[in-house]
Amino acid sequence: MANLDLLLEIKAKATKAKRTIVLPESHDDRVLKAAKKLAKEGVAKVITLGNENKVRERANELEIDLSGVRIIDPEKSEMLSDFANIFFNLRKKKGIDIETARETMKKDLFFGAMLVRESMADGFVAGSTASTGDVLRAAIQCVGMPEGISIVSSFFLMIFPERVFSFADCAVVPNPDAAQLADIAITTAENHQKLTGEEPNVAMLSFSTKGSAKHELIDKVLEATSIAKQKRPNMNIDGELQFDAAIVDSIGQRKAPGSPVAGRANVLIFPDLQAANIGYKIAQRLGGAEAVGPVVQGLKKPLFDLSRGCSVDDIVNTSAIAALMA
Repeated sequence: MANLDLLLEIKAKATKAKRTIVLPESHDDRVLKAAKKLAKEGVAKVITLGNENKVRERANELEIDLSGVRIIDPEKSEMLSDFANIFFNLRKKKGIDIETARETMKKDLFFGAMLVRESMADGFVAGSTASTGDVLRAAIQCVGMPEGISIVSSFFLMIFPERVFSFADCAVVPNPDAAQLADIAITTAENHQKLTGEEPNVAMLSFSTKGSAKHELIDKVLEATSIAKQKRPNMNIDGELQFDAAIVDSIGQRKAPGSPVAGRANVLIFPDLQAANIGYKIAQRLGGAEAVGPVVQGLKKPLFDLSRGCSVDDIVNTSAIAALMA
């Protein structure tokens, strides 16, 4: 499947789903342009946050038509009081008082995350100006993680002309332990299938294939593989595998004969953030892959973080993925 085909398919499915996506950072011109594009193309209904007069004034300066885009000012919203009370009850064990809860809910990231929590929106895409830490803090504190998943992580869809892969975790967890690495593998596999329609074949990557080397770093990958198989016995997961053994059929057959994954992996789980981040950038910059993401996963609902260097199309594509995964 060509890369353009996959992105068009994701947008088409999102359009049919008729979801509502929050883009909190209306102070960013890229967000206003993306909001217009999403609304005009019907990919999603859009809510953006901020002072309505200022947002419309800036949109007019840029000749952006925000017809169909809903603008909510958190500070003036009738929802502010309810959201403050909900957030206070969520966080009071952490020592928060009601006034601090109210001030927190005036912030665009937290107000946007609460819209998703309360099912007033289906997903949330932010991070064009905010840090990953700030985006995830709002997401975790307002929405939280589903039962059985221990870690919020991320993946990139790496789209080549003939093949699509999911790489994880390239953006969030610096050094996952074995249990966390297993959960990253499971959530990435499930999301890969949701977005591409392909059955996931999950390779737990290392610098060794099936005992070709011994090291404590390999032990973590082996333990993670075992945990993931126990949790999802019907999922194709194997490791430890080197990158070439995972994706090249002839090498996979030679290095890992009998493996259900070797040579045909489409979900590649790296042992830590350094390896994953380097790996996806090599694939993108030297291999010519289109990198879509990072797609945040492990939350109860889709709240996604953007790169601060993102383009308007990145925001649109990520919003389409959020709508599809809602």
